[in-house]
Amino acid sequence: MSDSELEDLLQSADDLAHKLDLQEVDDLLGELQKEHATAPLPKVKWKKRDSDGNVIRVPHSRRSQSNQASCSQKTNPPVDVPDTSSEVVFAPEAIEGFLQDLQLSLCDATGDEMEAPTPRPLVASSNWSTRKTIFSESWRAASWSRATAVARENVEAHMCQQCSSNSAVVRCRDCRPRPFFCAECDVSMHTRHPLHNRDGSTSGFFQPLPPTTYVLNRALFPCVRYVPVEIPEKICGCPTDSLRIKPGKSVAVITMNGRHELSMPELACSACKATCTAGVEEVLRCDYWPATLHFATIYETDVFFSFEELKMAAPGLSCQAFLKMLDQRTVRFGRTGKISGDSFLKSFFEWEAVRYEVDSLCKEEPFTCRACSPDMLAVSVDGNRKHYRFKNAARSEEQAIFNDVFIAKDEDVTRFVNHVHSTTKHVSGRGVCGGEWSAARETSQKSASKLDEEGLELAVCRHGVLLCALNMYRGEIFAYPLFLQEKLASSRPTFFCMDVACKYWPYLQKIIKSCPEFQHLLEMKPFLSVFHAKAHDFKCEIKWSGAFLEGAGLTLGEEVEQVNAFVSRIAVTTKHMSKAGRNDMLTLMAMRWNEQKMKNLATYLSRRYLKTTKALDMKTMEVESMKAELAATDGQFEDWVRDVKDWAETTTSSTTDAAASLARKIETLVVSVKRRSQRLYKDQDSNKGRARSGRRKGS
Repeated sequence: MSDSELEDLLQSADDLAHKLDLQEVDDLLGELQKEHATAPLPKVKWKKRDSDGNVIRVPHSRRSQSNQASCSQKTNPPVDVPDTSSEVVFAPEAIEGFLQDLQLSLCDATGDEMEAPTPRPLVASSNWSTRKTIFSESWRAASWSRATAVARENVEAHMCQQCSSNSAVVRCRDCRPRPFFCAECDVSMHTRHPLHNRDGSTSGFFQPLPPTTYVLNRALFPCVRYVPVEIPEKICGCPTDSLRIKPGKSVAVITMNGRHELSMPELACSACKATCTAGVEEVLRCDYWPATLHFATIYETDVFFSFEELKMAAPGLSCQAFLKMLDQRTVRFGRTGKISGDSFLKSFFEWEAVRYEVDSLCKEEPFTCRACSPDMLAVSVDGNRKHYRFKNAARSEEQAIFNDVFIAKDEDVTRFVNHVHSTTKHVSGRGVCGGEWSAARETSQKSASKLDEEGLELAVCRHGVLLCALNMYRGEIFAYPLFLQEKLASSRPTFFCMDVACKYWPYLQKIIKSCPEFQHLLEMKPFLSVFHAKAHDFKCEIKWSGAFLEGAGLTLGEEVEQVNAFVSRIAVTTKHMSKAGRNDMLTLMAMRWNEQKMKNLATYLSRRYLKTTKALDMKTMEVESMKAELAATDGQFEDWVRDVKDWAETTTSSTTDAAASLARKIETLVVSVKRRSQRLYKDQDSNKGRARSGRRKGS
């Protein structure tokens, strides 16, 4: 409202007041006061808030007491001024009335129509549940999402967005933002881009079109589309005008959108009759990988990258599940054909082998920790019995591509174990530590169950980098970690971590008496992992645990268990693979795991340094406070530590020996029960097997 209009309105109000009689004005004021007295008061609720703005909640008992007090003091209630930190909450109907009055007061006095109030945007709440509720309601209230999804399938008359002269008959999903093409523009564009996903509208609705189909006079006709590979500009001395492209051999191209049936381009000179056909080199140069030497099927390398990334994110994903997804995308976009699982997996491993060779030329060592070079502080060794493989799995005589890269050759391990056993002359049932610790029984034979490999023995550095492994065939015998220790001796690790280091080290000392060539292994210090140290007695923990070993720092000795959180998930698929396929898949996943570790190593070490620094400051403060409390010096502290270590090294009495012997027998029985139950679950791997076992127990 302008100033002139406002002045005119005030002038008209003054003239009206002069015309009215004073008595009439008094009567009008009285009527207004009566209406105001009879009108219902808005519901008001006061909320107390503290200095931070949080609502102060009164307990139910206090509320009842306050209500009783207010009822007893109804007569002549005192008028209190509300607290300034309180909040007024009005009833919804009162708020609606206030908003209407405000709209009427803001409305133009000339009698114009009141505009519809614009909806206020929803205010974000600090409560996560409230925010999710508001978000869900806003999506349900949005009708544009459903309307747009329905409207995009509406087949209406579109003009070609390329030539703008003919009616569009094809919609391309990849040619955004101008997806509509007429028949001529469709042939011109998608002869050069045969891998685009197109939809035709010739039948009154959109239907997917394969790349070897084009539209002519509202009908579909077959055509030839070429594999998008590089072709030379000249193949002979004739002018380039004489060159013609003709279809060559049929090729199945596999991309992330499924299978495409295309033809390999072939150049032919009409003058001298010379021809040139794209070969393997041209295919590789264009980021394709042949399934065979004759490349009747070629894979786009993006498919291999995607499969590898999915395997790292979900190690339990099988190759068959991934290919089923590609088959569904093939059908979705109007094409036909299946993808061979064996061909895909073989091509994938060959592609990875070439990448490994390229990295080797660049001096990239995938199974070496940069933070542990040149001298390694600690190496942790443990067995993973989840990585077994069934005997009835796919049988093949082919050799693994990554043979002896990560997993040691079975022949070398068998030769080493036989050498150790023949030199030490073990007696059946009386092997060193084997009779007391059945999980590492030296005299155990190869399993006669339906398994071939019974698991993996892994070696990991203190930063979680996989170093090497071997296949287990006779349980977790001590000869397996001895093989890995000998293999890693060149890295000169200071500590050798095991969950049974207190039993393995006496075994190693006795082995050295018969095999002096292992004498250098005693330069390492035995290290009992933190988790298993708590399961032993106090003397064992003081003698073998890393917390009492000088130079161990915050090393846990449980690095293999941390890596197993990832590695064990791969076993869902590898137990059904062939021997070579299992070896290659485990090696590949180990390389990619180490690659991720190396990328995050700088951040990991910096965080670990800050954490260690804070822990060191706290422990220093605790030691200083303990010194002040006990009035002790540094020399006294060192004497106490030395006394405790000497006590742990001393032999026990006969009574203690009897108790220790009983404890070892109980330990042997417990481990035996766990081992048998584990073997039962492995043998009864399928649902049918468990059902048969349950029926036998019930009978």
